[in-house]
Amino acid sequence: MNSPSDPDWPATSDWNAQLEAATAWWREAGVDCDFSDAPRNWLEAAAEPAAAKSTGDPSAAAPRSRPAPPPPPPVFRIGGTDRTRWPATLADFADWWLTESSLDAIPGAARVLPAGPPGAGLMVLVGQPEADDRETLLAGPQGRLLDAMLAAFGLSRGETYIASILPRHTPVADWAGLAAAGMSAVIAHHVALVAPQRLLVFGRGGVSTLVGHDPAQGTPPSPKFNHEGGSVPLTIAPALETLLERPALKAGLWTRWLEWMDPG
Repeated sequence: MNSPSDPDWPATSDWNAQLEAATAWWREAGVDCDFSDAPRNWLEAAAEPAAAKSTGDPSAAAPRSRPAPPPPPPVFRIGGTDRTRWPATLADFADWWLTESSLDAIPGAARVLPAGPPGAGLMVLVGQPEADDRETLLAGPQGRLLDAMLAAFGLSRGETYIASILPRHTPVADWAGLAAAGMSAVIAHHVALVAPQRLLVFGRGGVSTLVGHDPAQGTPPSPKFNHEGGSVPLTIAPALETLLERPALKAGLWTRWLEWMDPG
């Protein structure tokens, strides 16, 4: 084989031209990378020169382990995770309802208290206060409809415990998020403190899921609401605003009320 010292060895410029021509040929053929079947961790390979440079010893470069993933964020629970700090009496519940930060992000002045006697013959639960409620829950059109219905039932507002799931008016309530955050447990605690003889819930869909009924399952609501101290007879009706928009639904509620009071 010829060597660079042989007279027949091509000049350097000719050799470079041949090398460039060969490279161009392969490039035109679509081969412009060097391939290897052996896998390689390129993140560790990139770290090796930096480690070697800092120590001056190429053998000092060592693969770096991946950092541990951050811990998951704490699970938010309405009322907090320490239930021993929940109100133990209905009187304490009123103060807690106005001040507990996990119930709502709005200051307590915007909240509306429930009202009624403990041990009431009927507890009424709605999704939220009306838009203009301030000192009294359901002081607007929905409240006037409720007063008329209570009168037809032979009851009055003064002898009925009236409460809402949310402490203030919330136009676009996230009922699924409230369920996931534990609002059902707060409702059960509230009902246990009131200890009513019956529970009437106005609101289907998201509201009814918080008292144990999922309408998506296509099953009828349970006739009982279970709470910390036991259970109470339950019936679920359309929301009061729905009854205002569709008065024909009141006939069905009246029929259910009669059946509820005298199941036969």
